[in-house]
Amino acid sequence: MPARKTIAQLKTRFLQPALTSHFEVNIPLGALPAKVQDIVGVSDQENLNLSCTETNLPGSSMATFEVKNDYTGVTERLAHRRMYDERIEFSFLVDAQKYFPIRIFEKWMRFVAGEDNQGRADGDPRTLASMGYHYRMRFPSEYRCRRGVTITKFERDHRNSLKYEFIGAYPIAVSAMPVSYESSSLLKCSVSMSYLRYVMTELINPEPTPEVKPPTGEPEEKNTKEPPVAQENESKSAQGTDSSGNTAGPDTEFAETDSASGYRSVDDGDLITARQALGLDPT
Repeated sequence: MPARKTIAQLKTRFLQPALTSHFEVNIPLGALPAKVQDIVGVSDQENLNLSCTETNLPGSSMATFEVKNDYTGVTERLAHRRMYDERIEFSFLVDAQKYFPIRIFEKWMRFVAGEDNQGRADGDPRTLASMGYHYRMRFPSEYRCRRGVTITKFERDHRNSLKYEFIGAYPIAVSAMPVSYESSSLLKCSVSMSYLRYVMTELINPEPTPEVKPPTGEPEEKNTKEPPVAQENESKSAQGTDSSGNTAGPDTEFAETDSASGYRSVDDGDLITARQALGLDPT
């Protein structure tokens, strides 16, 4: 039988989805080879991380093989390897002062290909602009960023987060960036990076327990409505001159007084009004 849900339960569980605009990217420039980070300034690390406007959380799948002979008429698929995505995509805003995102990733890729301006390791005098130039790729241990490339997904309250760390990452492509004399738009540098695998770190905090205040005995809201007529005419003990609550006046015998009509009873059984007892009205 389907379970019943209240509107409050639906709001709590389903109307608080995660948003795609809360994330943070970290490219550890200090972990890059020395020949790559020689163009890095003091504030370039923070500026590069903040300029990342778009990326994607990585995915993975399981590689399987078929087993047909263990059970009659049954085909099983057993996992033998975890397959990670081939690359991770980043998109950076390009600053007008240094064009830093373009320069840092181009320099990193030149280092991977062995295109060093300081001269080749084999002593060949030909430069990059020479017609017969050739290159030798470096070893993976030289150009890979072993650890530190991360994507952190968090929410507005910063209570929960998922952190993806990419092992052995390095850039393999810088996408073309079109420029035009037509209406200007923001220049973006899109970079594809390869990696060996990723490691996910979860930070999930429990829901806060609502604070229950003890009852105080006081009304939650002040009563602003006017009292009824009978309540307005009610006699108060503080209104009389007698501290015992006698509202008929001084030196008079105490008797119960009707708070609504003003009549008071006396010992002989007659009823007189409070104004008559005070001598204000003739008998």
